[in-house]
Amino acid sequence: MPDRPTPPVSGHALATPAVQEMQRDSFANPALFWLERGQSAFSRVEGTAGRSCADCHGAADLRGAATTFPKVVDGALTALEGQINRCRTVRMSAPALALESEAMLSLVLAVRERSDGMPMAVRIDGAARPFFDRGRALYTERRGQMNLACFQCHDDRVGLWLRGEQLTQGQTNGLPGYLLRWGEVGSVHRRFRFCDDQRLAEPGALGSDDYLALELYAAWRGNGLPVEALAVRR
Repeated sequence: MPDRPTPPVSGHALATPAVQEMQRDSFANPALFWLERGQSAFSRVEGTAGRSCADCHGAADLRGAATTFPKVVDGALTALEGQINRCRTVRMSAPALALESEAMLSLVLAVRERSDGMPMAVRIDGAARPFFDRGRALYTERRGQMNLACFQCHDDRVGLWLRGEQLTQGQTNGLPGYLLRWGEVGSVHRRFRFCDDQRLAEPGALGSDDYLALELYAAWRGNGLPVEALAVRR
């Protein structure tokens, strides 16, 4: 079992030509609606502090920020969703957004769009190392009634077909993204829950420590892949 694919390959490369074209076409890409809502929310004043995201982050700010998440912030492993809620509650005195809500996913896409095309570059040294090691252990752990581990699909059987779906490396450079099977934008953690359900394992909670650790490990596997801010997947 390889620890990291060489080279890493985005799921976009194994998508059908129709799905690839949908992602490339800015008029046909359904994720555009989430992006537009997120861009509006980015400039909207919320909370008792009377601030918006744009008040702190100018047009050139946040470029490349999405390539570094998840990362350790004040001792805790934090995904981009967590950092958005941190800014809302601490800087804006606004309520946190529910994970997987349209409002959260839209804001995430608006932030990720500023890093579109830039290479993933998460760090796994220093304070991040224990979280990375936990993520790697989860990736190799057999779970559920089917006794399957992540690597058995996303390393050993890449390119093969399972239940009408061609298996990819499970790269997360395009997540959150628009998934045709859901008809909406979904997060990395929702995709983890889907995989747990497929192997008949108890899904974890969105934002759980285990899913955050697994997200870090999965992101590291794709270091160097470009961020796909408006990805479309099956």
